[in-house]
Order: sequence, then C-alpha cells, then structure tokens
Amino acid sequence: MALRSLVTALFFLLGLARIQLSTCQVLKGKISCLDCNRGYDFSGIKVLVKCDQVKKLATATTEENGSFKVELPTTDTSKTLKPLNCLAKLLGGTNQLYARKKNLVSKVVKAHELNSYTISTPLAFSTSCPLASKDAKCGAPNKTGSSKTINLPLPPEWGLAPSSYYVPFFPIIGIP
Repeated sequence: MALRSLVTALFFLLGLARIQLSTCQVLKGKISCLDCNRGYDFSGIKVLVKCDQVKKLATATTEENGSFKVELPTTDTSKTLKPLNCLAKLLGGTNQLYARKKNLVSKVVKAHELNSYTISTPLAFSTSCPLASKDAKCGAPNKTGSSKTINLPLPPEWGLAPSSYYVPFFPIIGIP
C-alpha cells in the first residue's frame, strides 16, 4: 500500500515538474469620458495595443465601467521577458467619439504586480465635438462650392450640344 502511494506521489511530482509558469504579460487599463454622465456605458469601445518589433496587434474591448484587459503581443521565439516598448491607442466604438491626440495614445508601463502592465496617461474621449478648442475639426467644412455648370448660349443653327457638356473640359494635347 505504501509503495502504491509512493508511486502515485512520484507521478504527481513529475507532472508538476513539467508545468511551466505562465509568462504572459497582461495590460490592464481604463478609459474615461470627458463629457459623459455618471452612468455612461463604456462597453464595446476598442483599444489597440502595439509593441515594437512585434508584428501582431492586440485588441481589447472595454467593459461597462471602461476597464479593459488584454494580453500583450510578444514574438513566438522570445522565451525571456524583455522590457517592452508598447503603446495603447483608443480606436473607437459603435458611436462617434472625439479625442485629442494627447488623449488618444498612451505608453504602456510596468505595474506593481508580476507580469502586469498599465497605461501611463489616461485614454480619454468626448461624445460631442469640443468646439472650444482651436484645433476642432469635427464636421464637414462649412464652405461648399457651387455645383452649377456654366451654360453659354449658343446659336441653335450651329447644331452643338449645350456648352455645359464641354466647357469644363480642357484637353491635354501632347505627343504620345
């Protein structure tokens, strides 16, 4: 009986010896809204994470309170944990979001927990166009040109089509 429990314990220890600790690196962060009500639903807003020398991108979707959690992209060949140079970017959601450039991208920094990272500056947005700022370019330009064509009166006996068909056309004459 003791031999049987010894063999079972030996197999259990060998099984644990083969298990490697997880080396995944997780980014945890939170987005904020500058002009939203207290109960605003942040769910569905996408955050993109890109690291240097890694071709893969990681995408996170925010939860109702604005928090997100994503595994940082790493190369398949890297077995050791190197210092990361990653950026997190606010992509958008189902509704139109407005953000300044400084609130759109944040550097990823090491957090206090093991293999845990966070963002250095908050990712923030507005739900309406901030017209007070000098660089607000929210809508289409107000000045629109006329779409009317010029129709010069031509004598009907000339048998030509209306001048609006060929007045805006300037042929390019060149040697082929």
